[in-house]
Amino acid sequence: MTHNLFQVDAFTESPFKGNPAAVCLLEASKPEGWMQALAAEMNLSETAFLLPKDGDWQLRWFTPKTEVSLCGHATLASAKVLFDIHPELRDKPLTFRTLSGPLQARWLEGDIELDFPVKEPEPVEVLPEVKMALGIDLIEGVRSGDYFLFLARDDETVRRAEPDFQALAESPIPEVIITAPSADPAFDFISRFFAPRLGINEDPVTGSAHCLLAPYWGVKMGKKDFTAFQASKRGGKLGVSLHGERVRIRGAAVVIFKADLLV
Repeated sequence: MTHNLFQVDAFTESPFKGNPAAVCLLEASKPEGWMQALAAEMNLSETAFLLPKDGDWQLRWFTPKTEVSLCGHATLASAKVLFDIHPELRDKPLTFRTLSGPLQARWLEGDIELDFPVKEPEPVEVLPEVKMALGIDLIEGVRSGDYFLFLARDDETVRRAEPDFQALAESPIPEVIITAPSADPAFDFISRFFAPRLGINEDPVTGSAHCLLAPYWGVKMGKKDFTAFQASKRGGKLGVSLHGERVRIRGAAVVIFKADLLV
């Protein structure tokens, strides 16, 4: 039995930018160990597995080390694949059944908009070991679940940060966001995302992080609609808007290749 395997660059209009994700269209259920092994083989920040389920799609995400409960860029990549190979699906939202509950994706004139749950920020102490691991001055911190967000002094501090990934992996925080207002007037804020404990030193563009960034900057800036930039080496831009307890995240994606998986 063969399965179609795609690689997609998410949150970009240009190939080889944004965040690459693998998307595997399953013909039938596969064991969790098999999916984890394929994710390790692909060695991307996330590999998504799609399986048709009663008119919807079951969606699971794996890093090279573990399954995760929410992933934005691999969801965007999955929607891009489905909308490309089934253009008749563009007329209504796709529904994905995930560990974070039902998630939807809509086709918007070539872009894709994701509907994700808000991650409400709660204040946390900035621990000395975290500050030392990140190697930058931190003004304040908040968290939601395993996501920890720290405000840096300015745009340049975020861009120039060179974390000690081994120290971060040994710290008590699994997923780390650093952010600051953008010096570029085209964007409201910038961010970077690190998760060495999950096997991802730096994620190029992290849709799910914006479920926390949006309410955080919503309070700071007194607004609900943002244009955001994730300042990794590959870089990526996102449209983000708050709608009550949901966050809508918009971006483009580019399919890089399609292959037949023979195992």
